[in-house]
Order: sequence, then C-alpha cells, then structure tokens
Amino acid sequence: MAENEKKEKKPLTKKRKIIRSVVVAVIIVAIVVLAYYILVWTGAWEYINSVDKIRELILSLGFWGRFAFVMLQFLQVTFLPIPSTISTLAGVLIYGPLQTALLSLAGIMLGSVLAFWLGRQFGRKLVAFMVGEETCKKWTDFLTNAKYSFVVMMVLPIFPDDVLCLVAGLTNMTWKFFVLTNLIARPIGIFMTCYLGSGELIPYHGWGLVAWAFIIVLVGILLYLTFKYRPQIENFLKTKFRSKKATSVNVEAGREVVAQESKQHQTSEVIDENVNKQEAESKPSNENLDQNKNDKEGI
Repeated sequence: MAENEKKEKKPLTKKRKIIRSVVVAVIIVAIVVLAYYILVWTGAWEYINSVDKIRELILSLGFWGRFAFVMLQFLQVTFLPIPSTISTLAGVLIYGPLQTALLSLAGIMLGSVLAFWLGRQFGRKLVAFMVGEETCKKWTDFLTNAKYSFVVMMVLPIFPDDVLCLVAGLTNMTWKFFVLTNLIARPIGIFMTCYLGSGELIPYHGWGLVAWAFIIVLVGILLYLTFKYRPQIENFLKTKFRSKKATSVNVEAGREVVAQESKQHQTSEVIDENVNKQEAESKPSNENLDQNKNDKEGI
C-alpha cells in the first residue's frame, strides 16, 4: 500500500517548485515587514540595543510581556539585529534567571529550527544573502567535512551559533541531529547567561567583586587566545572529526579490498579445480589411444 502511494506521488515540476518557493518567500517577507512596522509603530525599534529600554518595553506590555519576550528571542536568531545577551539580560531584570532561561530557550529553539528550515528549504542563495557569500561558503564546507564539530561549536561562545543554524540546513545534517544538538547546547549558554547575569551565583558586592574581577580577566585572556588562534581551533576540530570519518571510510575500503581478494581467491580455486578435472578426464583417453596404438603395432 505504501509503495503504491509512493508511486502515485509525482515529483514536483520545475514550475510548481518555483511557485511554491515564491509563495513561501512572500509569506516570510510579509512576516518580517509586518514585524518591522510593528516595532517601528510601537517604538520598539529604538530599544533593540539597550537592556534598560528593552526592559521598559516588555514591562509596558503587562501580561503580554512574556509572549513578546519569547517572540523577541525567536526573531533575533534570524531577522532582528539584537545580540541575544542583551535581550536575555533584559529578561533577567524582569522575570528572574529561571523564568527568563525557560522563555529564552523556547524562543531561541523555535528561531533555530526556523533558521535550519530556511537553509534547507531555500538553499544557498537565501543563506548567502543573509550572512554573506564568504561566510556561507566557509561554514558550509566546514560542517560538510566535520558534522559532529557542530556540537562543540554550539557550546563555545566564539562561534556564530545563529549563522551555523542557517548554514546547517545546506548540509546533509539530519533534523534529528540538529534538534538534539540544540537541545543539549543551547540550554548551557542560556542558563549560564541568566544566572551569572542575575548575580545570584556571584553577587555584585563584597567577595563577588573580587571573583568578578578574576572572571573578567580570565574571560578576556581566553577570548583573546581563542580569537587569535581561531583558525588553529577550527582546523583542529575539522581534522579531529574528519579523521573519525576518514577512519570509518578506510575501514569500509579495507573490508571491500578483503572481500575482493577473497572473491579472487575463490575464483582462482575454481579455475584450478576445473583444470585438474579436465586433466583427469583427458588421462584415460590418452591411455586408450596408447593401447590402440600398441595393438596396431602388434598386428
């Protein structure tokens, strides 16, 4: 039954693909334009780069503030030029670390899924338009050759996680792998930002000032080293994860070689057996010829 359904389902023609792509593109553009005009109309566009202003805007919405915050986190992944740290810290000032972390996780996960879908649905042209041709090519090649490095890069803050979600849609990465990676990696960064930014783990007074001074210096050193040696880090990740893939390929190639050699050996044995059989069959015939020859000479 399932096979018949597959046979009956005809592949999309070029014309239908173009129409479908245009319809989806129009819908997305309409959503973006509508969101932009709503932000401008409400005055929210002027708030996007300030923690205090975003906080004021969300508080002014009252009950609907939580929904607006989730939508804000959702849109900043792909469409709005808002650093996620700024919007997350604004949420911490309003809802506290735990609630902000959960709301942010919901919005950012939905935005990440949308980013992956955009890359998978519309392909390279859209992604290159959104992130730039050079950036698109660089990360597409990287993830194609080292898919499992995506897990590490989504955790480390030196990599553009939102861009990676878009580009991942261009590779052979499966939906399952993408979603699982985000479910593991996203909460780590979000919860760390919320709880460290709230001052609950390390206060902004007393001993906390010494701890924060140490952390700031340490983070500054780490950021300097990671940005300075970023190409080496990227090459290491690519080599590390590619080597596993290469090992797997080599093992498969080795198995194929062994199978071919075994097949050739079996073929050789069959040939030798047939030759021996033919020689054994021809031996009695030669003996009969010799016997007949001797009989004639006797006569």
